[in-house]
Amino acid sequence: MRSPRPVSLFIALLLALPMAGGQLSATSPASAAAGAAPAAVKQASSTPLRLGDTGWKVRVLQSRLHQLGLHSEIVTSRFDAETRSGVRTFQARRKLDVTGVVDRSTWRRLVKATTAPTHEALHNVYEPGPAILRAGDRGLAVRRLQARLKQLKWYSGNVTAVFDARTVKAVSGFQARRRIPVTGEADRRTLDRLAAMTRRPTKVELFNIEPAGPSLDRRCLTGRAMCVDKTSRSLRWVVDGRVLSDFDVRFGSDELPTREGAFTVFRKSRDHVSSLYNTPMPFAMFFSGGQAVHYSPDFAATGYNGASHGCVNVRDYAGIRRLFDRVRLGDKVIVYRS
Repeated sequence: MRSPRPVSLFIALLLALPMAGGQLSATSPASAAAGAAPAAVKQASSTPLRLGDTGWKVRVLQSRLHQLGLHSEIVTSRFDAETRSGVRTFQARRKLDVTGVVDRSTWRRLVKATTAPTHEALHNVYEPGPAILRAGDRGLAVRRLQARLKQLKWYSGNVTAVFDARTVKAVSGFQARRRIPVTGEADRRTLDRLAAMTRRPTKVELFNIEPAGPSLDRRCLTGRAMCVDKTSRSLRWVVDGRVLSDFDVRFGSDELPTREGAFTVFRKSRDHVSSLYNTPMPFAMFFSGGQAVHYSPDFAATGYNGASHGCVNVRDYAGIRRLFDRVRLGDKVIVYRS
């Protein structure tokens, strides 16, 4: 067979080049440049994404994870710890290898489970949602809103049941800081973001209850806690921020001090006797090694002239007996100085 003639070869090469005037042939690789963003999105399926990566593909990933409740609504260009956690959860739910790295298989499953992110979603442009709470509303829901805003120092003063001008101002400030459309009304996005940043308000916070006696450690304000204050030498039994009972207590000596910190009750013994000192420890509630809250007949008899071997001594027999029956394993024991 004869080799191609030089003229024919030249014409073939010419046809393969872009046309004059900057026009691109339909088969030219550069003809896809106009779809740069879609191309970048498609490339996410072939290029693994992992912690520390940055770029447009990460925004798309985060937006798709958000659709499944696995990422916050705000997307960034950085593959951070929150993104990795969302990826791991998605992989676990889909029974994929839980690596936290978005490989080809993970990306395909994610795309199948979600829809293409909108321009607004990718650029954190939001439209206000329907108002759930607004100016003039009243009730417990308003109290909860104000109490959560107060935890973040957006709201000051007493919590009320009225969505007033102060509440509107607080909601507006929170929305502006969190890049939520500023309306002064609480829509679902505002309430969800606020809930994610705060804890459930206590009765003390909702109804402006002032705790009696020395100030309570903040760790005592939620749940069930024996709040032990070394400064005031008191033990207060606190449930959801309300002090239900209080006791005088005595602590260990300088040589055998009562440990400070946050503990939980891990053992209860109604008629306990110390194996080390062979002394009675009725109604013992152990919280740290051999240290426990318990009734002390010596404390009842001699007062603060003596000291324990590290335990929290109570001298009110009837009171500690009632407390022993109320306290559950796992309840908090907070030992601190006010």
